[in-house]
Amino acid sequence: MISLIDAPSDTPLRIVDIHGGHGFRRRFFALGFHKNNLIELDSKSIMRGPVLVRNISNGTSLAIGRGVAQKIWVEIVGEQK
Repeated sequence: MISLIDAPSDTPLRIVDIHGGHGFRRRFFALGFHKNNLIELDSKSIMRGPVLVRNISNGTSLAIGRGVAQKIWVEIVGEQK
């Protein structure tokens, strides 16, 4: 399990956990991202800036800040445990 900020780009990922308070989780769910959704990290800037995430499960894309990306824990789909 790794944070989204450390995940490789263009690789299917599954959301395992979302660390944060109730308000943070509620807002993230309202944007269409839920636990066990399949997502893909489309791009992340080299220095700083937003991270572009595509939800494979429902086809939405979202730009999120690096602080938010650090609170989202994912696993690589197909990876052996």
